[in-house]
Amino acid sequence: MVSLRAVSKQFPSGTRALEDINADIETGEFVALLGPSGCGKSTLLRLLAGLEAPSTGQIAWDAGHKPGPGDIGYVFQDATLLPWATAAENVYLPLRLRGQSRAQAAALIGTTLARVGLAEFAGARPKALSGGMKMRVSIARALVSNPMLLLMDEPFAALDEFTRHRLQEDLHLLWRETGKTIIFVTHSIYEASFLASRILVMSPRPGRIAADIRASVPEGPNRRECAEYIALVHQITETFRQVMPA
Repeated sequence: MVSLRAVSKQFPSGTRALEDINADIETGEFVALLGPSGCGKSTLLRLLAGLEAPSTGQIAWDAGHKPGPGDIGYVFQDATLLPWATAAENVYLPLRLRGQSRAQAAALIGTTLARVGLAEFAGARPKALSGGMKMRVSIARALVSNPMLLLMDEPFAALDEFTRHRLQEDLHLLWRETGKTIIFVTHSIYEASFLASRILVMSPRPGRIAADIRASVPEGPNRRECAEYIALVHQITETFRQVMPA
């Protein structure tokens, strides 16, 4: 879908966030960007979204995959919902910006909220929703325009462990059902190992790709307990020991 070649990013302050990033993202992959705070994971997401431009290097989209309006969904750490709007109205926002009427979008909004388990809360405002439910609305808002690429910047970081586990399971299932290409930023080795089909381990700033690890954890209700998952966690942990400074 997209190739990054020798991509680096330096901010006007002089901070070198990324250095010589090379990677190919394939259609349908679930890629986790895993690394310590400040290693440029979020910056890399912003470059892919077109919110920032690389200082050097090139981001090249394959023919037929160059994103247009609505082709990239973005989920932030905070749900960033409009507090005065209902869940349905928040999900409607991207469609409204593209010129669709509320009547035209109604069926799609309902289907998308149902997909994230919130069909019964379409009329609820954010103050009436739990943290996990707010994040589900944010995910629905990112999905409603059927993006070809979904970028997620630590969306579960502020949630309690129980809610986080549930949303991880729901997101992994959604990826399997839809075949969406997802790039997911996280600090958690366990989260990356559970969710992703591929993990890009990044080194401390300036961020580089220190390892490109393919996951082969079998599907099933005991996914977090199987030998392949445990081996993957150990592999990533050992990789961090090698790339992190003493």
